[in-house]
Amino acid sequence: RALVVRADGSRTGGFGGHPELDRTAAAEAGAFLDAGRTGTLETGERGSRCGAPLTLLIESSVPAPRMIVFGAIDFASALARAGKFLGHHVTVCDARPVFATPARFPDADEVVVEWPHEYLARTAVDARTVLCVLTHDAKFDIPLLRLALRLPVAYVGAMGSRRTHLDRAARLREAGVSDLELSRLRSPIGLDLGARTPEETALSIAAEIVAVRRGGTGTSLTGAHTPIHHDGPPAGWSWVHPRGGAGPLVGRTGPS
Repeated sequence: RALVVRADGSRTGGFGGHPELDRTAAAEAGAFLDAGRTGTLETGERGSRCGAPLTLLIESSVPAPRMIVFGAIDFASALARAGKFLGHHVTVCDARPVFATPARFPDADEVVVEWPHEYLARTAVDARTVLCVLTHDAKFDIPLLRLALRLPVAYVGAMGSRRTHLDRAARLREAGVSDLELSRLRSPIGLDLGARTPEETALSIAAEIVAVRRGGTGTSLTGAHTPIHHDGPPAGWSWVHPRGGAGPLVGRTGPS
C-alpha cells in the first residue's frame, strides 16, 4: 500500500481505504517536506486523534529551505537564531568584513563577505527561499531588491521606517522595478507586534514569514473564524510510512 502526493497537491494510492488518514498524512508530509525535515507524526489509525495510535515516519529528501539575511547587524543575529529555530539553512551576507564574521553570528550556517546583490546573483534560490534585507542603506538595498523582487522566492522583506520604505520604493521605480514587482516587497518588514528589541523584531519577522508561506492572516485566533491550519502544496518529495510493524505502508510526495 502506498500514498503518492505530488507537488501540485494531486494524490494516488492510499493507506488501505482510510481517506482521512490519507489527507492527514499528505498534509503533514507537505509541512515536513516544506521545512526539509524528517521526523515522526503521532495520529490515530484513521487520521484523527481518536482510535488506535499510529506513528508515521516522514522522511524528506529535500534540503532545508534557505533564509538569506543581508546586513550584519544585531537584528540579523537574532533573526539567524529564529531562522534556525524554524528549520532554515541560514546565510548572513554583508560587504563589510569587520561586521560579517562567524563569531558574531554563531547560529548562521554560513557568513558571506560580499556585496549583497552580487552574492544573490550567483547563489541558488527556490520557491521556499526567504530573503530578509536589513542593510538599511540605499547603496546596498536598491541593487539587491531590484534583483530579489524578480526572483521566484517565497518572501522578500526589507527593514526600515515607513518614510524609508517610501524613499526606497521611489528609488526602485527609478531603477526600473514595476509596481507589480514592488507589491511583493514586505516593508516595513514583519508583523505589528510592537517589537523593539532585536529578539522581538526577529519574532515579528519570523511570524510574517510563516504567515506568508502558510497562507495565514497574522490576526489573533481569539474570536476569529479563520482556519487554524492552512495547508499549501508541498515543493519536493518525501516518504511517509508507519514506524515499525509489518507491511510497508509507504507514502511519497514528489514533484509534478
